[in-house]
Amino acid sequence: MGTYADLVFLGGRVVTVDAQFSVASALAVTGGIISAVGGQDDVAPLVGPGTRVVDLRGATLLPGINDSHLHGCAFGMATPPLSLDLGHPAVSSLADVAEAVCEAVGRVSGGQWITGHGWDTGYLDECVSDPSRLPSRRDLDAVSPDHPVVLYSFSGHATWVNSKALELLGIDRHTVAPPGGAIVADEAGEPTGLLHEGAQALVQNALPPLSRQERTDAIRSTLATLARLGVTSYTEPGLGPGGDGIMRGALGAETLDIYRRLLADGELTARLGVLLLPTGMASTAEEFARTLTALGESGDAAPRRLAIHGVKIFADGIVPNKTAWMHEPYVGGGCGSLCVGGATDAERIAEIDAMIRHAHAAGHQLGVHVTGDRAIDTVADAFAAAMAEHPRPDARHYVIHGDFLTAHSMKVLAAHGFGVNMNPTIKWTVADMEEEFVGVGRAAYAWPYRDAIDAGVRVASGSDAPVTYPDWRRGVATMMLRESKAAGRVSGPEQRIGLAEAIRTYTIDAAWQDFADDWKGSLEPGKVADLCVLDGDLLTTDPHDIPEMPVVLTVVDGQVVHNALRD
Repeated sequence: MGTYADLVFLGGRVVTVDAQFSVASALAVTGGIISAVGGQDDVAPLVGPGTRVVDLRGATLLPGINDSHLHGCAFGMATPPLSLDLGHPAVSSLADVAEAVCEAVGRVSGGQWITGHGWDTGYLDECVSDPSRLPSRRDLDAVSPDHPVVLYSFSGHATWVNSKALELLGIDRHTVAPPGGAIVADEAGEPTGLLHEGAQALVQNALPPLSRQERTDAIRSTLATLARLGVTSYTEPGLGPGGDGIMRGALGAETLDIYRRLLADGELTARLGVLLLPTGMASTAEEFARTLTALGESGDAAPRRLAIHGVKIFADGIVPNKTAWMHEPYVGGGCGSLCVGGATDAERIAEIDAMIRHAHAAGHQLGVHVTGDRAIDTVADAFAAAMAEHPRPDARHYVIHGDFLTAHSMKVLAAHGFGVNMNPTIKWTVADMEEEFVGVGRAAYAWPYRDAIDAGVRVASGSDAPVTYPDWRRGVATMMLRESKAAGRVSGPEQRIGLAEAIRTYTIDAAWQDFADDWKGSLEPGKVADLCVLDGDLLTTDPHDIPEMPVVLTVVDGQVVHNALRD
């Protein structure tokens, strides 16, 4: 008799995500590897005295979910108890934010910094009723005159501080914003307390960096949340020197060392892929190349558990800040720009081209943050030019976010085997708000899943947590429905995709991004046993109900990391 299975599932919907998207009813796991998939007769010979047999009772067994763009350390530190929750529905107005800060003032010692995350003008009543009304230091000063307050927006591209913080940071009407950043000023020329893009470094550089223990606690908190959600793999999209000044170092080089320690101690309960972040926004190609070279080789002892895949670059900003580089002007004017060094568009294009060419020639996969259509065209063309100059099989470069992918970009990406990493939960969050920046038509088009898949582009999905909560169920529903969070309105119905396509973006195509689709991302014999069980039949559930389907079991490498199954 051969080796018995450790774990056998019977009586469910085993959604294999193989090439045919076939559905089985039973699956066996032996030694952390899927050993059989099919019907009860296929797994029965593998059941021995020590085998745990799980009756799924009609539940859905999926490949473990791969959130392919998630800032793990930052998500942990941006959520309670490490930070105030200022996202919707926790707060609904500027007054609610002030109340949350007021309560925090009563809990902390004198002079201590108060931090919060998640505010979004699209869900703050005063800003919704009057779009010209923006958060201000004056909203915070009355409740916190003596404690410095720093509140990060949901997007990570804007920071809101009070007057005490401005005083301690030394920011006044004479302060010059760093390249690629903006210090928002009122009609009198005084700072309002809002800092955009690169200007946020003025805050980050003044705050004490997270301690090693704080980072470790943040990552542990994230891992626990992901296990409950069925997420078995994720990509940290940017850790390195360029992240030392972002969110108190949550994206810094030391965070990668902490992940390695958690792996060594057996605490890394999800597979981790990493993009290195040599430099932040507004860097030059020379600085980027020098820093990337200094990072050197960084192979890992257990590449299936922790792997460095490539390098991240920032190309532009985001639409709500009007810092994404667009072909057509925003409502109210302006087209944004690339955020790298350079005084003109031509100089900035040359800089981004040089960065991409250098990283490609050095053998790295490239993930480039880029959201505006003109910027995406620039990056896609730079990918193609780098490939032409230094041919490399299977480089798997990808654009991150790709909000306004054009037909041109899709054609270029597909032709070279490149990908796009999209964010359906961000689409759900900002669909209504974006209309005031880019108009109804462009807002509806944003995150064009249908067009990208039809063009042959490999599409992976990620939450960009802490920008949004890492709930892939909400992401699947959004890809299928294209409904918005605030109003429930349909935004771009022609970009809807089907359930099978949506699941692929969180499983096999996310594994492709990780260079791992040959050993994870689908439920096939020989692949690793990374599993997620949903209570109920996902294949027949109304898409509106998918976000409420409970995750009842999560398995990583054959080991149960979350269990809420009924006995």
